[in-house]
Amino acid sequence: MATGTTAPEAAQDQHGHMDPARALVEPQDAVNGPVQTRSERPRSFDPDEFGTPTGREVNWKHTPVSRIAPLFTQATDNDGVSYSFSSGAEFQSAGLAIGDAPRGEFFVPEDLIGAVAWNGSAEALHIKLPREAELAEPIVLDITGKGADLRADGHIVIEAETMSKGTVVLHHTGSAQYAQNVEIIARDGSDLTVISVQRWDDDAIHASAHQARVDRDATFTHFVVTFGGSVVRVNPNLELSGEGADGRLFGLSYADAGQHFESQVYMFHKGAQTTGDVLYKGALQGETARSVWIGDVLIGEGATGTDSYEANRNLLLTTGARADSIPNLEIKTGDIKGAGHASATGRFDDEQLFYLRSRGISEVEARRVIVLGFLTEIPQRIQIEELQQALIADIEREIADGVTP
Repeated sequence: MATGTTAPEAAQDQHGHMDPARALVEPQDAVNGPVQTRSERPRSFDPDEFGTPTGREVNWKHTPVSRIAPLFTQATDNDGVSYSFSSGAEFQSAGLAIGDAPRGEFFVPEDLIGAVAWNGSAEALHIKLPREAELAEPIVLDITGKGADLRADGHIVIEAETMSKGTVVLHHTGSAQYAQNVEIIARDGSDLTVISVQRWDDDAIHASAHQARVDRDATFTHFVVTFGGSVVRVNPNLELSGEGADGRLFGLSYADAGQHFESQVYMFHKGAQTTGDVLYKGALQGETARSVWIGDVLIGEGATGTDSYEANRNLLLTTGARADSIPNLEIKTGDIKGAGHASATGRFDDEQLFYLRSRGISEVEARRVIVLGFLTEIPQRIQIEELQQALIADIEREIADGVTP
């Protein structure tokens, strides 16, 4: 079953939305009481300000610290990955040194790896959607690891200028030890989608901080899709800063034995009349398959009229797999439309399997149908037909390897 902190059930309606009349809900731990929220974490550009994680810190206690430790120090040669564009290279602007706008306009590291990547990336890659431009095709940046023993630090700035519309895909393959920051700015009236796909080899280590600011009447959609890697930790941080801003965060993962996939999601409703939707789904198979999802939503004092919801669903396909799911909701104003969260982690449904088999469907095919039906909701939200079909094919391959009786 799901574990972690939740808002009191009595404060939610039948749809899981928060009753505005019961406005202030502080995150609680069943044993220790109030917990540190994402908004309270220290932030700094100086790695020394964080110290080396031990695994006891609130934001590291679910992470295999010993396995991700190579990312705690700055890369020396910084040659672990290469960057190339499959499409949209014309939207790459000049690189950004530290101090060059818009690098750092919004991004501030909130953990050691983020600070290491900030300082280790002498020049940030800058992708810019021009003002009022509407891109017919996605911008696809291929990030290719060049070896499991090679280190790299990277900072990527994605900027959607006023009233622009487009999609940026970050596609990770190969193997490396990669510390990455992604800074995203969706300016007034823009409509930006960012899709981060992790198809790493099984020995890759990847930790990434995605920090996005969504301005007035802008729409931002974000996907984290992870199939490969040894340890992959992608933490989205979304601030809906402008009035009428809309943010949607989606995630899909399929973890096999030995893999650890993690996302610590933070959505901050800062402006009035903002809308937020978070949905992450994961499947796990194998004795040591592990996923971690932590979802923090903060509705600030000025975020009147907010409508926000977050959910995480996990399907355990084999014994020994483990999924940690921890939703947190903090509300500082009672003048909202609704807010709530849901979390569910369960094993493969034998009743559904029996139902399909009773209608003449083989066990292998029935298992495939159930798992595929559970996961495909996420890729179906991607408005790129070729990528959507490729991700569904990835799911099919994972199922073929893992659910055969």
